Amino acid sequence: MYLLLGLGANLGDPQNALTAALEAIAALPHTRVSRVSGRYLTAPVGYADQPPFVNLVAEVETDLSPEAMLGACLGIEAAMGRQRPFKNAPRVIDIDLLLAEGFTKNSPELTLPHPRMAERAFVLVPLEELCPDGNWRGNDLSAAMAAVDRSQIFDRLDD
Repeated sequence: MYLLLGLGANLGDPQNALTAALEAIAALPHTRVSRVSGRYLTAPVGYADQPPFVNLVAEVETDLSPEAMLGACLGIEAAMGRQRPFKNAPRVIDIDLLLAEGFTKNSPELTLPHPRMAERAFVLVPLEELCPDGNWRGNDLSAAMAAVDRSQIFDRLDD
């Protein structure tokens, strides 16, 4: 199964945190990071009194179920020191499941497609690098990509 993950960080060394998180994801059983977007410096959403984020989108091929991948990503976040003192708090790492090929779910634990991804430039702009036509494995995101407010994307960072 193919999954799209959104990664972001704004505490400590965000660039190294993103690299470490990608390495941890790639080390999961029967999992391969197949493509990764560039990294973008972006404005925080929801709670503005914090540093800007560095965000990227990664495509992952895995034998893990979306629920198992969610558990693994939460474990990676915890191992890297992620704390959740309040909604939209600054974070050392954030890993969100965005889409799963041929899979939808709406439960208290997991909602796929991610319910707010179509509103988030920090997801759609990096995703556009991976899918310039706006289509990811049968999911047409072209209208959302065309409509999203890009003013909160400050810069594309060189790796």
